[in-house]
Amino acid sequence: METANRTLTADVIAALTYWPGIIRGGQKNPPAPVDVTVLPPFFNELLQELPWWNRDWRISDVEPGRPLEIDSDHHGLPAAFTEVSVSGTVGSGSGESLPFVAKVGFAGDRLIRFQAKIGDVVLGPALAPAGQLEPHPFARVFTGLMDQRGIPVRAMAMDTARSMSTIHMLRSGAHNPEPLLTREIAKVLGMSEADVRVIAGLDDGSPQ
Repeated sequence: METANRTLTADVIAALTYWPGIIRGGQKNPPAPVDVTVLPPFFNELLQELPWWNRDWRISDVEPGRPLEIDSDHHGLPAAFTEVSVSGTVGSGSGESLPFVAKVGFAGDRLIRFQAKIGDVVLGPALAPAGQLEPHPFARVFTGLMDQRGIPVRAMAMDTARSMSTIHMLRSGAHNPEPLLTREIAKVLGMSEADVRVIAGLDDGSPQ
């Protein structure tokens, strides 16, 4: 799914940013009604592009979301963008149904992020080709922290007594640090070991 190359229509943007519960001047002053029925086809189109999506399941209805303006400090995302969570229902051709929540991020008319939760399952565009493991989320945070502090790969490798290829693998998401390495990374970044362990997804019971 190529979210970065997708342009949202004016009707979809209006439906995503429609919030009937908005409060103005201390009193509820709902905006003019907007046709939110354009959203199920929009979400269905996004889901249909997932190669493993069961096309018997379709979004049948949605409720107006609540748009939030986000000041982004994430690499690869605009300085500011709008994020909306929209809830609804997804149903199958056999009559089954599940709750559906979509999280949509966009800047102007450009879709930059899409994630859906159906029942207890979270869905989103894959970053790696089919058959390859997804990059570990530690990579983006680790890369951002290194870049923010001006720490080059060579320095991180020397200070953690690891090879440069290991640091490159951490930054690409091909490798996640073991507990001992998180301790060494924390020292170089000037952070607590506990914080780095959380970012790496290591629980307190992990072996030292």
